[in-house]
Amino acid sequence: MLAGWRGVARTAVSGLGWASGCSAKRRVSTSWFPVGAAFNAQHQPQHHRWELGKKTGLFGVPELSCPEGFQEAQAKSLQEAERLVKRACAASPGPEIVMIFDQLSDSLCRVADLADFVKIAHPNLAFREAAEDACRNIGTVVEKLNTDVDLCQSLRKLLADKEVLASLDPDTRRVAELFMFDFEISGIHLDEEKRKKAVSLNVKILDLCNEFLMGSHLPNRVDKHVLPEHIRHNFAVEGNYVQISGLNADSPDDLVREVAYKVFLFPNAQQLHCLEELLTSRNLLGQLVGYDTFAHRALQGTMAKTPEKVMQFLVKLSDKLFQRTLDDFEMMNGMKMKLNPMKSELMPWDHPYYSGVLRAERYNIEPSLYCPFFSLGACMEGLNMLFSKLLGISLYAEQPEKGEVWSEDVRKLAVVHEQEGLLGYIYCDFFQRPDKPHQDCHFTIRGGRLKENGEYQLPVVVLMLSLPHSTRGSPTLLTPGMMENLFHEMGHAMHSMLGRTRYQHVTGTRCSTDFAEVPSILMEYFANDYRVVNQFARHYETGQPLPKHMVSRLCESKKVCAAADMQLQVFYAVLDQIYHGKHPLGKSTTDILKETQEKFYGLPYVPNTAWQLRFSHLVGYGAKYYSYLMSRAVASMVWRQCFVQDPFNRAMGERYRREMLAHGGGKEPMLMVQGMLQKSPSVDDFVDALVSDLDQDFETFFMDSE
Repeated sequence: MLAGWRGVARTAVSGLGWASGCSAKRRVSTSWFPVGAAFNAQHQPQHHRWELGKKTGLFGVPELSCPEGFQEAQAKSLQEAERLVKRACAASPGPEIVMIFDQLSDSLCRVADLADFVKIAHPNLAFREAAEDACRNIGTVVEKLNTDVDLCQSLRKLLADKEVLASLDPDTRRVAELFMFDFEISGIHLDEEKRKKAVSLNVKILDLCNEFLMGSHLPNRVDKHVLPEHIRHNFAVEGNYVQISGLNADSPDDLVREVAYKVFLFPNAQQLHCLEELLTSRNLLGQLVGYDTFAHRALQGTMAKTPEKVMQFLVKLSDKLFQRTLDDFEMMNGMKMKLNPMKSELMPWDHPYYSGVLRAERYNIEPSLYCPFFSLGACMEGLNMLFSKLLGISLYAEQPEKGEVWSEDVRKLAVVHEQEGLLGYIYCDFFQRPDKPHQDCHFTIRGGRLKENGEYQLPVVVLMLSLPHSTRGSPTLLTPGMMENLFHEMGHAMHSMLGRTRYQHVTGTRCSTDFAEVPSILMEYFANDYRVVNQFARHYETGQPLPKHMVSRLCESKKVCAAADMQLQVFYAVLDQIYHGKHPLGKSTTDILKETQEKFYGLPYVPNTAWQLRFSHLVGYGAKYYSYLMSRAVASMVWRQCFVQDPFNRAMGERYRREMLAHGGGKEPMLMVQGMLQKSPSVDDFVDALVSDLDQDFETFFMDSE
């Protein structure tokens, strides 16, 4: 019933103490100010701005002014949930039941989803630990409710009453069916003993996911005397040990990369056991609730629908990439022979480095040449301009209250439509700080929904990046990669703002994983189009626009070794499918890695390494890692068909909102794609879209022709 929250970032949540949204148009506030200025302002402590005025808690939730507030928020949430369960069980079949179920989901998500963000991002350890406890406690309650027979029976009566069912509008009917689907994949149809086992397995899986995620980031260490003295300074030295916490993929020293690869990926017995337990538990759960494999269970309701369809897509894509990938490896090998003739065999630790060297050599795309044109304020104004032209939406900075944000450099944005008024809020946690995860991601803190009193609950999200702070001499300057990531994450945010559904269970990004990445990846195409970039890329000192040829070179450089990069993603996706496919696996996860790497990647497996133990996406994207590739294929088709002629086409922007963003997860994903493209794409269409991107030249055509 409540599968929307499984400890995953992109979920919907209602606030405990926010001022409620109003169904009428929200007027422009006099407290808003231009977005560019807010982000290009010099970084300085801003506690003085909070000295006056009332104090609130995180995100305006009064209880969360201190870590202990999570217990109070949790207690209120569970109390409300208990009341709603009783109400649902007593209700007669009708649309009211769906509304009650949605409120029940909301009452739990409003704490769990907020806590899901706080547990990884808050600088205060006490807050993080309190949030972690809240996540686990509410997750356990969710799993129990998902096997509550009486609760399920009230929904089943509704779906069994043909007359009542026929009277439901399409949105209400789909949400009712989604809630029932959540019951079914949790084993509601099983006897009591097996239902208890399903709950126990779900809780165990949640714990194993947390353990695996933590283990995937832990450094490995080795006696420093094992390493040649001249490379030790590349790593952290602690006493007699060298600590290696990553792959050092950008190091120009082949030996440094080789050592980092072999030490960081050296198998850890505890992590290996954790992964095996996780895969076994997921398989047991899948089979317990009636599916052949965990992958069959996970892919219900997605664009792909079945593991067989996913493998068909990945195998066809791999076949199409085969020769291009060989050509890319040959180029990298040539570069390695040129730079290191004594040890010229291309190895897995060489791929990221030599592909980067080839790009730089061919196109002179040194990031420092681009950074002065991409100040953070200019990029935010660029997004503001794009959303205004495409969707009639503007971004305004707003001053948060004391206690509302978790770090003084977090910015709060109001998202405002030219006719509909205030749509929601985006909290921008963009800057580096100690203990903050180095990952770019989007979290839904509160999802939109239509409340019983007719008011619309405004969505609230967080975008988290890891950008450098401004300095006395310059504002925060972004590399082209950082700029593209900013556009990507803002694509998720707009999906959350515009997926204005009646029910929070399907609001914004609460949709199938292989559709959720489409809006964000589509934004990357805009970020790489000169007509868009030219609107905002200005040198922060001189005001000079970024020259066309520099954007052209940047776009062309991304095609260098792009087939090999995509082949690597195919390898990861296939590995994910096999791990979540038929059990028992028959071989160790490392043996499967070796076989899959040789078949779907091409560079040799390195003995005594276990890359899969660092594959953290197995937690949030179990059996769904292919989603990135499939979403990119859809985004490519949407770009080519709808925006390549004119990236500011308002009619296409409105169609995009109407067909793809507005429904959240309230419509079958393939139907949304079909509505946008005016056709239902096949597996071959997906593959062709990805492969054609490797040699596309439409961007360069527009850049170089005038």
